[in-house]
Amino acid sequence: MLTEQKARELFPDFDKELVDELLEHASVKTFHEGDTLMKTGQLFRSIIIVVSGSVKIFREDEEGDEYFMYYLQPGQACALSMICAARHQASELKAEAATGTEVITVPLEYMDKWMKTYKSWYYFVLENYRNRFQELLSTIDHVVFRNMDERLLFYLKKQQESTGSDILVVNNTTIAQELNSSREVVSRLMKKLAENGMIRTLSNQKIQVLDLHLN
Repeated sequence: MLTEQKARELFPDFDKELVDELLEHASVKTFHEGDTLMKTGQLFRSIIIVVSGSVKIFREDEEGDEYFMYYLQPGQACALSMICAARHQASELKAEAATGTEVITVPLEYMDKWMKTYKSWYYFVLENYRNRFQELLSTIDHVVFRNMDERLLFYLKKQQESTGSDILVVNNTTIAQELNSSREVVSRLMKKLAENGMIRTLSNQKIQVLDLHLN
């Protein structure tokens, strides 16, 4: 449930009137880990803002293979949903709950209204566009200009930042799928990281991050 106190914590720059409208018109939805929030090709009827938990954003190809792009954290909106919603276009990305996640959805008609009425909403939308664009640039940089071992370090660091924990619940198969690589390659690189003292394997589903040396 989104309370006024929680809304002010997540959106400290919002006008009081905007917070009141948000509480009045937003709907709260809860998702379990692994649930799909948004499918490729889906048409938007509302925009999505994360309240708690985290959301993974993927790009899918025509064969259904996925590539991990970035996370959405509490207080962040899906910039793509805003763009596609405003232009009545279908989604080009997939969103999946990385943990137990709560989001709020806001009907499309309020996006244009709030852009004209509240500067704090206008700046919120622009900041989300800017941040997601930076995330995309960072991802492209690691895909195009980095080797697989560097891409793996980047991926693990993002996982660590998202969860706020040095213990990551992840396996080599999932990593390979999200980096569009093979399990054999990922397993070899993870073994190398462990030998170099950068991670410690705790189980088939869990690793401990020690020192990733991410540049």
